[in-house]
Amino acid sequence: MKPTRIWDVLSLALLAAVATWLLVRVWYGSIPPIPVYAGASLYPVAVIETVLAFVIRARIRDHAIGPGPRQLHPITAARTAALAKASALVGAASAGVWAGLLVFLWPQRSELRAAVSDSPGAIVGLVAAVLLVVAALWLEHCCRTPDVPPEEPAP
Repeated sequence: MKPTRIWDVLSLALLAAVATWLLVRVWYGSIPPIPVYAGASLYPVAVIETVLAFVIRARIRDHAIGPGPRQLHPITAARTAALAKASALVGAASAGVWAGLLVFLWPQRSELRAAVSDSPGAIVGLVAAVLLVVAALWLEHCCRTPDVPPEEPAP
């Protein structure tokens, strides 16, 4: 599996931001109010993935890879890398949605009271999504196999 490219993450976020901005421009009046905790569900996922990254990094650094107890099974590392890749893309899409909403809301704050009350929820969601992307990319990086120095030939 190839590592997640930053370009893919940024492209997805931009696409989601533009699509959200266009949709919100048309249907903002029919969207329910956005509570402050609307995007907060991504914070625990980001924390879990950060902790998992440090655990996996330590096991790989200590060469504790294998099927035994207190070892990191290679299949677990592969599944965790897949989780990290998926989380990075979900976080990027979420960040784009919250950013697109904020791009619409910010100029409207002087005219619409609803834009003022919806902005904190969008900011919380955007920060959570960005933290998830960072945590997921860090986790994916920690799941990489370590570079093995080439063995020197026996004299």
